Amino acid sequence: MKRIAFVASQTEEAQAARAALTSRYGDAPIEEAEVVVALGGDGFMLRTLHRHLARALPVYGMKLGTVGFLMNQHHVADLPERISRAQPAVLRPLLMEAANEAGSTISALAFNEVSLLRQTKQAAHLRVSLNGVVKLDELICDGVLVATPAGSTAYNLSAHGPILPFGSQLLAMTPISPFRPRRWRGAILPAVTEVKFEILDPYKRPVSATADSHEVRDIVEVSIRESRERTMTLLFDPEHNLEERILNEQFEL
Repeated sequence: MKRIAFVASQTEEAQAARAALTSRYGDAPIEEAEVVVALGGDGFMLRTLHRHLARALPVYGMKLGTVGFLMNQHHVADLPERISRAQPAVLRPLLMEAANEAGSTISALAFNEVSLLRQTKQAAHLRVSLNGVVKLDELICDGVLVATPAGSTAYNLSAHGPILPFGSQLLAMTPISPFRPRRWRGAILPAVTEVKFEILDPYKRPVSATADSHEVRDIVEVSIRESRERTMTLLFDPEHNLEERILNEQFEL
């Protein structure tokens, strides 16, 4: 039996589940654990991945929240057996480097997406470059995002972006309410692509950048690339694996 550390969101349901599970299986300190069991929804799972990135422990989630795309079903029984036969899904996050008006550069990781959003009623005016080559001289929009395959079914899908198969080595670039170019609906990029957004009028048309939940305001430039150093592993029941669920999302009506 692996040494398990249990973490839970602050909801009453998740806390009750944690109490039941720890009384049955114990609760290892995080520095001694071999696996983390996260109890909550997808938002809590993302926070768990960021919080425990330094140790890179595998994380097995159980759904006790509103959205549970990254979670398994919640059952108290047979947890060690479920963990031992779980299938791994290795997530490689995006690295965002955002330069703000004050001259600082802030770095953050995103397992789902990096999104740029206008801060006022004024539309954002952005220049878009890929690997140092300008692809759009001016994108006028409410915002734009770059999503991983794991994040392609979240905000990206809500913004009418494509669902990317897990393991496809692709990224989705999706505009949010684009005005010009009127017919541009985004792009599918190789995961090795380095994306740069330049804010063309940052003082009149301020823009913020968010990596998962880490927001940087009043930016002037953002670069995004897949991290080459960091990974996290999610564990899924074989009948509930992430690759199949992302595939099935394409057939949801």
